Amino acid sequence: MTVSPVDFASLLCSRLCHDLLSPVGALNNGLELLADETDPAMRARCMDLLAESARASANKLKFFRLAFGAAGGFGDMVDMREARAAIEGLLADNRRTTLGWVVEEPQLPKPAVKILLNLALIGVEALVRGGRIDVGAEVHDTAIEIVVKIEGARIALDPDLRRTLVQGEGSGEVTSRGAAAFLVHTLATEASGQVLVSEPAEGVMILGAAMRAV
Repeated sequence: MTVSPVDFASLLCSRLCHDLLSPVGALNNGLELLADETDPAMRARCMDLLAESARASANKLKFFRLAFGAAGGFGDMVDMREARAAIEGLLADNRRTTLGWVVEEPQLPKPAVKILLNLALIGVEALVRGGRIDVGAEVHDTAIEIVVKIEGARIALDPDLRRTLVQGEGSGEVTSRGAAAFLVHTLATEASGQVLVSEPAEGVMILGAAMRAV
């Protein structure tokens, strides 16, 4: 079975819509409450909730625009400050998870940045009770190595996502939930690379990718 470009684009769109449904729905509910509310204190609270939902929606859009789309300019390289800001925005409302940034390169090729961001997304979601995520990348003469290390009291990476990351679609069906994992595998494979997942210790998981330097 092979996922067509159209089907894969549909999966990415479905994933994006799923993640935006909650904050956008909260915006709609807040506006309805605001329309019927007359108490000044409650109206102020509604405005605060609307601001939070709007910020969450904007952060998610910025992240997915860089992780899934063509953001980062028209060149082949992406400023890593933009990638870091995207991950920080993703974690803005997740106070249980802290970010460690171990990337010294000022720029990386777009495919490498997409791999890094999507591995970070998968890592954050695997930290069910929060924890720490460390994001690193190194450029060698002929290869780029990307590592996302997560540590937490409970790490839950769905076996299907793990399989998709390492093996691609295999004999199973790629779903919208696995779109990010499939994108990581595809980009790494197209660059003559591979994706690895390991658990070196209890409460620790490493999501890594190696690819040819463009």
